[in-house]
Amino acid sequence: MAEQFNVDDLTIAPGVVETILALAVADVPGVARLGSPKVRDSILSSKRRPDAQGILILAESGQIYVDVHLQAYYGYQLQEVAAHVRTVVSETLSGQIGVGVAGVDVYIDGITFPE
Repeated sequence: MAEQFNVDDLTIAPGVVETILALAVADVPGVARLGSPKVRDSILSSKRRPDAQGILILAESGQIYVDVHLQAYYGYQLQEVAAHVRTVVSETLSGQIGVGVAGVDVYIDGITFPE
């Protein structure tokens, strides 16, 4: 588990990366809100650092893997929402932090109905 990310001469705390990703994902059409991962998953996967925002990051062997847990709005095509979230996460990490992503897994944990 990485306690920090080192990119060139810059050290970044995981919480900073999680916040940047949470803000970017929240703007994806069809995303109602980010959801917290299940406690069971956090316990079973000790290498991952759970975060209340629904973003989990694993840095291993110079590669970054990201899990995004969210709730989607009813009426959106879920595969398109997930694909857009994957793209946003990859582009955000590459553009704002300067690191590539080995994988992004999106978990739609629930559906929210618009008011």
